[in-house]
Parts: sequence; C-alpha cells; structure tokens
Amino acid sequence: MSQINAVGRRKASVARVFMKPGSGKITINKRELKDYFPIEFLQQAMTEPIRFLELEDKYDIKVNVRGGGIKGQAEAVRLAIARALVKDNEEYKAELKAKKKDLFTRDARKVERKKPGLRKARRAKQFSKR
Repeated sequence: MSQINAVGRRKASVARVFMKPGSGKITINKRELKDYFPIEFLQQAMTEPIRFLELEDKYDIKVNVRGGGIKGQAEAVRLAIARALVKDNEEYKAELKAKKKDLFTRDARKVERKKPGLRKARRAKQFSKR
C-alpha cells in the first residue's frame, strides 16, 4: 500500500483525503489539524473513524477540503477518512456502519432553496392585521 485516496462530501463541502502509513500526522490544506479546526468538537468529529478503530498512530493523512462552512468541512473529512480506511481494509466497513452514528453514510441533507414571495425557504412574511 503506497497511498490511498478517497472523497467525502457534506452540504457544499468536498474533501479529498490522501492516506499512507505513518506516525499519525494530519494535515489539512497544508496546515496542522489544530490550526485549521481550532474547535475541539470539530477535531473530534473529524477524527472519529480513526479513533473508533483505534488507528490514531498508524496513518499519515493529508486533506484538501473546500467549500461550505467549517462544520460541513469537518463532516466531509470524516466521511472521506472512513472511505479511505475501508479501501485499505474491507473489514472496517462493517464496524463503521454498525456504530450508532453510522460513520460510512453520506448525509445528503442540503440547504433548501428560497421560494419567491417568502423571506426564506419556508418562512413567510409576518402577518399584520392593521
């Protein structure tokens, strides 16, 4: 195994992950993990598949992510890492799917478009009696 690549998407974010055997270093858009995702919750969400399978120090991960917001990007990276792990070892797929959160499923929810005559997608103008 030289290098494994995978793609993950969430909302408007797209993440490409390149994974190879190493010491557990994670680089996102040429920055360290803690620099790119300063919020602890997002760091944990992103590395959840690795921590769940207890492979923290086995792979070096390089990520290119763009589009969307910070949470969408973190969840896109999480899916891409899960897919890359399964490419490396098919046995991980059952474990990642069996977890309560289902780390191997693409969350297809996106922002609903705004409709004409409304303030937002479904929010109408405030009713005024007078």
